[in-house]
Amino acid sequence: MEKYISYVKSPLGYIEIIANDEYLLEVNFTNIIKEIRSNNITAETAKQLNEYFNYERMSFDLPFKLDGTSFQIKCWQQLLEIPYGSTITYKEQAQLIGHPKAYRAVGQANGKNKLVIIIPCHRVTGMLDNLGGYSGGIHIKKFLLEHEQVGLKRKNFV
Repeated sequence: MEKYISYVKSPLGYIEIIANDEYLLEVNFTNIIKEIRSNNITAETAKQLNEYFNYERMSFDLPFKLDGTSFQIKCWQQLLEIPYGSTITYKEQAQLIGHPKAYRAVGQANGKNKLVIIIPCHRVTGMLDNLGGYSGGIHIKKFLLEHEQVGLKRKNFV
């Protein structure tokens, strides 16, 4: 199956969008722009990401396919339940998926999330105001969390 790649410029730099004919496969922060080959899915993803960064969108409506272990997929599906502008801890996420002692494994699973922002792993933090890790870097996680707090105050979402 063919892959399509496009990019969106965000306040955090470029975001790479990879899809096939049916699904969104990856959304990553990048500094390298490869050959652009868009399709309807990459174009719609770029549109929705722009809306997110312009405080016009709180969640995403995109066809994506999760590729991981059953534990990882359970973690990622739970991330979709965390409301915009909210956070939970890794420990709370572990409890919510029925593995209360697996908070380190939850953190590792979240770190393998291939759909950054779309599946909001940035909304999971460590205990006692510790942001925890983030594959794009803590500065990006902090920006996204602050961005959503501003968005809640604006409340002009579609």
